[in-house]
Amino acid sequence: MPNHDTDHTPLWSPSIERIEISHLKAFMKVLEQQELSFGDYAQLHQWSISQSESFWSEVWDYCGVVGDKRAPICLLGEPKWNEALAARDTLWFPNSTLNYAENLLAHGIHHPSEIAIQFHNEHHQSSGITWQQLLEQVSVVQQWLIESGIGEGDVVAGYLPHIPHTVIAMLATTSLGAIWTSTSPDFGVDSVIERFGQVEPKILFCCDGYRFNGKAFGMIEKNQSLVDAIPSITQCCLIRYAEHNNGQMENAIDWHALAHRFSPVPLTFHRVRFNAPLFILYSSGTTGKPKCIVHSVGGTTINHLKEHQLHCDIKPGDRVFYYTTCGWMMWNWQVSALASGATLVIFDGSPVYPKIHSLWQLAVDAKITLFGTSAKYLETLQKLHYRPKEHYDLANLKTLCSTGSVLYPQQFDYVYDAIKSDLHLASISGGTDICGCFVLGNPLSPVFKGECQAPGLGLDVQVFNEQGRPVMEERGELVCINSFPNQPVGFWNDSGKRYHDAYWSTFFGVWNHGDDVKQSHTGGLTFFGRSDATLNPGGVRIGTAEIYQQVNQLEQIADSIAVGRNQGGSETVVLFVQLKEAEILDDNLKQQIKQRLKTHCSPRHVPSEIYAISEIPRTKSGKLVELAVKQTLHGQTVKNKGAIANPWVLDEVQSHTQI
Repeated sequence: MPNHDTDHTPLWSPSIERIEISHLKAFMKVLEQQELSFGDYAQLHQWSISQSESFWSEVWDYCGVVGDKRAPICLLGEPKWNEALAARDTLWFPNSTLNYAENLLAHGIHHPSEIAIQFHNEHHQSSGITWQQLLEQVSVVQQWLIESGIGEGDVVAGYLPHIPHTVIAMLATTSLGAIWTSTSPDFGVDSVIERFGQVEPKILFCCDGYRFNGKAFGMIEKNQSLVDAIPSITQCCLIRYAEHNNGQMENAIDWHALAHRFSPVPLTFHRVRFNAPLFILYSSGTTGKPKCIVHSVGGTTINHLKEHQLHCDIKPGDRVFYYTTCGWMMWNWQVSALASGATLVIFDGSPVYPKIHSLWQLAVDAKITLFGTSAKYLETLQKLHYRPKEHYDLANLKTLCSTGSVLYPQQFDYVYDAIKSDLHLASISGGTDICGCFVLGNPLSPVFKGECQAPGLGLDVQVFNEQGRPVMEERGELVCINSFPNQPVGFWNDSGKRYHDAYWSTFFGVWNHGDDVKQSHTGGLTFFGRSDATLNPGGVRIGTAEIYQQVNQLEQIADSIAVGRNQGGSETVVLFVQLKEAEILDDNLKQQIKQRLKTHCSPRHVPSEIYAISEIPRTKSGKLVELAVKQTLHGQTVKNKGAIANPWVLDEVQSHTQI
């Protein structure tokens, strides 16, 4: 039961029964048969990083990776002469082969009548797809891709909402050893061209339209513009998803026509090398051209199995939901849950349309066991004083995952008070860069307020100070000092320099993730925001999340963003706030903001300037864009406004530029 007396008292601890039936406990019992004994998670984690080859080999076996595991488990790659780059250049399972789609579909072969995908959208469409139906539909699309000349190493793109067709198209693509890349339809054409244009897909899957927050959006013209701009696209498949849209595209085949052309046959799975490319994901692109981050078949498969089974305790028959779009790596993360025999519960639309309770009604209707969302969504529910447990019986819900931004301590309290008291709350953090997590949930240990529970198994995560030395109970940079299978293959069309400079150059040969964090004596990590958004007024390091945690609690404030203004060799804090409807930023509210920050944080946190803007600028996946705001504030050009969901707000910021 939750106890909120102090930050050092657990909010929740798993019951003995829950621990005993967990995947992680079963994994430890397997290791005990090899005369290995672990008293707690910390001891298991230490073994997983000191004996990482043995650990990842055991994960392959325990999680049931479908493939040919061959020695060696890992191999130091080139350049062998430079030990400082051993972590960067190690190759995992270099001689092993597997297929991603085969792993995701294996459960369905033995359980054909169970539900594989449960789909819902905001305008009350819903459907269930059995594993047998999923296998058959993947077969149909696979045959079309083969006919279209798609094979290992070819790129196939999806410009799609989170609907079953997207999962099917991805599975058909990856079954052939081809590479999948996707983005969501709310991205503007120029932004999509900037991404897909770099990786030159041969096939495009797209839809005729979609709905969001009650509004209909047509896609035919955007799709056609995309095809016209990228000459590598030779075939296009149009999915009829929008209601009452009869628009046509040139030389596009209709998704439904595929079912008439092909009959389901047994699937072909082309196994490829462990480190062959699987997914191309994209950096936000707010500082320039998006980086095309290539993730491997094996690294993605084995890491997602580890995270799902050992950290999230996902089992066959569980129902896994994550509110995400196809332009965010959490989509890739969620769909991999099929490999653990889980049912995907997917939702397309606004999470608060037509009512704030929409996703909680879905949680009950779909019997969701793992509910994944953003910290911002939980903050919104709290500010609206909405308490799901007073309206819904969430008996099936075992785990709630939160990511995308910092989960503040008061949101931890809110979850246990307003959603469910007996719940594993897992604040997870990693990202597009690794298509996974550096820190995440741990089903054996207590949950402490404000902390991500633990570093992931197999990952030697530490906190470095500016001198590159590990620190405890001090703020610093989140780093990982050992190699791990889900490191990116690299960046598309990159000699290796951009990849090295992005992660390995700050602390030479050590992965620097760019997060401002502190590790506590519990082993958990507290996040303060991105390092490049850290403020430095008067030479004191301040995380922007510290400011948001306080300001966003005020009833008058809907959201906020803080940046530094450089003046005369020093930095001052500038705060922009989005007010709730009918509220006014007057001197009284400004003083209230300043006093709260001074009292709850420090005088250094108090902004020198406070301005109201209509919305807070964020990326398409909901991340704050502090750097773009700072550039605008200093009269600099933001290189890629197309990556921002509401770029017009920067014009409001620009009105406060001081020349």
